[in-house]
Amino acid sequence: MNSTQGLLEKIKQAKKSINTASTTEKNKALSLMADYLEAATDAILTANAEDMTAAKGHISDVMLDRLYLDVNRIKDMATGIRQVVALPDPVGDILEVSHLENGLEIIKKRVALGVIGIIYESRPNVTSDAAALAIKSGNAVVLRSGKEAHKTAAAIVSALKAALRQTAISDDCLQLVSDTSRESAQILMKAKGYLDLLIPRGGAGLIQAVVENATVPVIETGTGIVHIYVDKDADQEMALEIINNAKTSRPSVCNAMEVCLVHKKIASQFLPTLEERLVTVRKARGVVPVQLRLDETARSFISGEIAEPIDFDSEFSDYIMAVKVVDSLEEAITHIEQHSTHHSDAIITNNATSAATFTEQVDSAAVYVNTSTRFTDGGEFGLGCEMGISTQKLHARGPMGLKELTSYKYVVQGSGQIRE
Repeated sequence: MNSTQGLLEKIKQAKKSINTASTTEKNKALSLMADYLEAATDAILTANAEDMTAAKGHISDVMLDRLYLDVNRIKDMATGIRQVVALPDPVGDILEVSHLENGLEIIKKRVALGVIGIIYESRPNVTSDAAALAIKSGNAVVLRSGKEAHKTAAAIVSALKAALRQTAISDDCLQLVSDTSRESAQILMKAKGYLDLLIPRGGAGLIQAVVENATVPVIETGTGIVHIYVDKDADQEMALEIINNAKTSRPSVCNAMEVCLVHKKIASQFLPTLEERLVTVRKARGVVPVQLRLDETARSFISGEIAEPIDFDSEFSDYIMAVKVVDSLEEAITHIEQHSTHHSDAIITNNATSAATFTEQVDSAAVYVNTSTRFTDGGEFGLGCEMGISTQKLHARGPMGLKELTSYKYVVQGSGQIRE
């Protein structure tokens, strides 16, 4: 039997121990998982160093930063698990109760999905985040990391499973696929009867492959072609600070901005200060400057590469930003509608009417006014951590926390009623 198929058989047998676990049992497991994760720091860092060595020269520097772990990042992962412990358990919540004329009581009750699969690339923290959210929401989970992060993921999962063995919850409820080939991904995509939900987290290619080929239910965690529109009524210094944060604080993540739209009335004043902040100052400080890809109008005010059409449809995940000058708020909204992946988009303005128009008309999972798009994150939204950021509209949208990993069922209480 294929090792991945065998893993699915194993988790199918074990899932009831987590699907029916009490809040107390789940919180105990999570607390131990956080403790065991920190206790395994040396082993995890050793594995991560091996992954980093193998990945150098094969992935970009910003992607290497996503893969890299140190003591503080492992502490942050453990903190994320402990934050999930403190969150309310959604399983068992009564969503609705209705009473029919025939005496039936119908109770709509929140339940775990069952078994969740997640295919992801080179972010080790996804391993612990996904495990924590799955356990708290009563779900078994199958993890399939990319080959660049597999040794790190294996060390993390080893620590988490050791913690589960100290509880009433079977450690078989947490599984890491050992095969990082395309075959294992295909098996997960076709695992009807085993997976109740499959979530891809990674680049556009991975996400599209899962969406197009899976026969199990999928939640699309979209790529982030994230826009910030600087309105004619913007506080320009505020805009510079927000853009600097949204573009440079961690350019490899999906909530980092990729496109800057600037109103023509302020372009001649604002764009030179933008170039100063993102290019000149960064060069002087010895850090990577942002490469600006400019439309024709923007190039009349500052220097940079000529933007190709593809630049406005790209998730660069790097120190690269496309810049376009627009004639109006309406043109900015139209551009976003045509090019956005509906992840996160923002307006910088002191005009309340413009802000209201933007938030009403921009159809993205998170729409921001006068703040950085980098806040689209489960932890920042008070969800502890996240399973992913959904850019679709059915079942879940935006950062996916505990409630988004549940479904519901109807419990119908009677006293002998029969249907006429």
